[in-house]
Amino acid sequence: MVKGFPIGVNGVCRARQAQRRLSFAGSACVMLLALMLAASAALAAERPIVLVMGDSLSTAYGIERETGWVRLLEERLDERARVVNASISGETSSGGASRLPELIGQHDPDIVLLELGGNDGLRGLPPSQLEANLAGMIEASQSAGAEVLLLGIDIPPNYGPAYRRAFTDVFARLADYYDTPLVPFLLEGVALEEGMMQDDGIHPTSDAQPIILDNVWPELAPLLEGNGVELAEADRE
Repeated sequence: MVKGFPIGVNGVCRARQAQRRLSFAGSACVMLLALMLAASAALAAERPIVLVMGDSLSTAYGIERETGWVRLLEERLDERARVVNASISGETSSGGASRLPELIGQHDPDIVLLELGGNDGLRGLPPSQLEANLAGMIEASQSAGAEVLLLGIDIPPNYGPAYRRAFTDVFARLADYYDTPLVPFLLEGVALEEGMMQDDGIHPTSDAQPIILDNVWPELAPLLEGNGVELAEADRE
């Protein structure tokens, strides 16, 4: 042993061997981490993307966001699909039509849920305008390779039965023309039921949100399965 160098030749060799082992172990950990990240990214890429284009009915207006039907949809899917909620309170079909192309480019959705029209009806906008806007959104979605689910809505009879009929007919006509599934009335079992609507008479309560999801689910489930989402028998109901 040389003074000032207590390790000696054998000690140096052992230190170098240990260093190589540590270096190898570190490289293995890095490779394992890279593989895990790649697998995670691949799994995320395989999940279909569901884009929800709606108004306050889909933003949990007036209630806790966690209780809204879109959030309940996320929970039911349990990460088997990714839900992008691009809904905005007060949104009209015109606003949705102007925003959709950018959202499609950003998220590349596999399924687009169109829940718009209620604010058009409340403002007395022409049903022909609603129809043109929704038609453009359906065409833009289908051109991008996404499937569309129309969520129909009804309105109070403020503007008379003729306007109301013309308004509600838009959804059925579009669904037939573009061969898209349709939920005829999103608030079925909610709108006229005691305790299911907030004091404004327009927005559902938190108790109504599971019912809204159950209205959407029968038409949405086949689209999810068609995009590779495995659903249990209970989920199909």
